[in-house]
Amino acid sequence: MTYDWSVVWDARWLFLKGVGVTFMLAIVTMIIAIPLGIVIMVMRTSGIRILEVIATVFVETFRNLPLILIVFWAYYALPQIIGMSLGNITTGLIALVLNVSAYNSENFRAGVNSIRKGQMEAGLSLGMSWWQAMRKIVLPQGIKRIIPVLASTWVSLFKGTSLVSTIGVADLAYVAMDLRGRSFRVLEVLTALAVIYWVLGYPQAKLVDWLHRKYGYRE
Repeated sequence: MTYDWSVVWDARWLFLKGVGVTFMLAIVTMIIAIPLGIVIMVMRTSGIRILEVIATVFVETFRNLPLILIVFWAYYALPQIIGMSLGNITTGLIALVLNVSAYNSENFRAGVNSIRKGQMEAGLSLGMSWWQAMRKIVLPQGIKRIIPVLASTWVSLFKGTSLVSTIGVADLAYVAMDLRGRSFRVLEVLTALAVIYWVLGYPQAKLVDWLHRKYGYRE
């Protein structure tokens, strides 16, 4: 068996562009999914029944469905529901945001629930509204405690963006699969893809470990 690594080198700029798209997808998803996760968490803990039900249905739906199914649903079904077609990148982002927001809301809820109830009661006794006490007292402490979990979610998201390649989004995985199909150099292309993901993912994993040591919640 002969190997031809030149096919990978010749496509280096395509791989680099794919890396850029992958980071863009992950960054934009997190920028949207963090505040949306907070909103869903607030709805679920608001004590208002209708809001709690809506938030619970959202979380339990998009947290328990496979991400690839959400991607396909957003690509094939959502345009029929809203009556208009969406671009591949927009569709991919919608699917990722729905999934990550559901996880983020539960992460935030865990962080908020870890704060002693006396903190909220103290804010209410000072004349704050429930939302003011949540925003100024409880939520900042809860967010600090879940920083390592958010970082772990980021790492999972970074790898999970590869699934949007199935609907034609030209991320890193799509570039590799397209090159594999055109060159028939399966081993070389998939090995290069694995190396690139590892090189990009390993520092992120080490950062998560550091955040767990620095901010990990301890009684």
